[in-house]
Amino acid sequence: MDQTTRHTDRDRSRAVRTFANTIRDPRPENLRHLWRTAGQSRLFGYLVPSSDGGSGDNASELVEDMLDFGEHCSDGGFAMAVLSHVLTIQKPLLRFASPEIRQRYVPRLLAGDLIGAFALTEPASGSDALSLTTTATPKDGGYVLNGHKSFVGMGPICDFAIVFAQTDPDKGRWGLSAFVVTANDPGFLRGDRQEKLGLKTSPIGQLEFRDCWIPETRQIGPKGAGATIIQTTLDWERCFILTAQVGAMRRQLAECVEFAASRHQFGKPISAFQSVSNRLADMRVRLETCELMLARAAQLYDSSQPLSQFAAMANLHISEACLSSSIDAMRTFGGRGYLKGSNSSADVTDALGGVIYSGTSDVQREIIAKMELGQRPQPKKVGDGTNGSN
Repeated sequence: MDQTTRHTDRDRSRAVRTFANTIRDPRPENLRHLWRTAGQSRLFGYLVPSSDGGSGDNASELVEDMLDFGEHCSDGGFAMAVLSHVLTIQKPLLRFASPEIRQRYVPRLLAGDLIGAFALTEPASGSDALSLTTTATPKDGGYVLNGHKSFVGMGPICDFAIVFAQTDPDKGRWGLSAFVVTANDPGFLRGDRQEKLGLKTSPIGQLEFRDCWIPETRQIGPKGAGATIIQTTLDWERCFILTAQVGAMRRQLAECVEFAASRHQFGKPISAFQSVSNRLADMRVRLETCELMLARAAQLYDSSQPLSQFAAMANLHISEACLSSSIDAMRTFGGRGYLKGSNSSADVTDALGGVIYSGTSDVQREIIAKMELGQRPQPKKVGDGTNGSN
């Protein structure tokens, strides 16, 4: 790495940290303005080639900067929304969509002018992600969509959604296809924002499609490629969606160490009590293992190695570790940590979501075990590269 590149990396990291420090409990009505500011700060450029207007960074650089971002950003919901934007909206368009779709949407996504949603989950298909009932029926040079999607991140405010639907129900998972559906398309209905325990800056809601016609040119990838797009995108998401939360674990541990050393009970700092010091030790071990898993995930991604099993392992370990450390932090702060509005209480409610979205911990264990036993083949690929990273 030459001196110019090192300076550029330092400048970018400094800009990421500066922007993170400006985010203070953003209100939902201000989210779009904040989104554009993130675009201006080039926060959405990760994993996007410079030829497409991105920064050309690899996954290792994404991990490094988003750890820093999560450490200094006080709002876990916004940090997660940024990573979801990069991993589940921009990446599948870059990897699978036509040049026309990429040219139409990617520049505006990078600028923060558009908010996308990944519309996969349905009321009756949660963990069984591929058992979709939303249909896309061919008609007049396009498709007519009918169905419901639920728990859609950014759904209540999205400008468009990547929607998965059955184009050939007789083929099961290989009858799924993906489409870009815009909020202006007749028959595209956005539901109200649903309140969550945590990650409140990343709104979720339902989407409905009522005889929603879209042109065939907005199909992503070939017909029947939906399952491959889903699997590949979930691999990316499971590897890196919790990166900012691991950054928050850095901040969390530093706060606990400072408090435990300064808080005195029975004539000595509470850090002198083994029950407290053991929690600090466990938090440190969890932080180290999470950072190592992120580094390994980045190495696999950057070298175009298969991701599915390790993605499940990373998501399982990191989500459970974030939750355990958040609870340990609350215990360390005692009554202060249980107060609404404290960092500890926010960390717990944010971390609770991590063991559910991107696949529950139960689902991740199923994936890991089945692949270890040889019962789950690697997903079929579309295009170049072994894991869709190119």
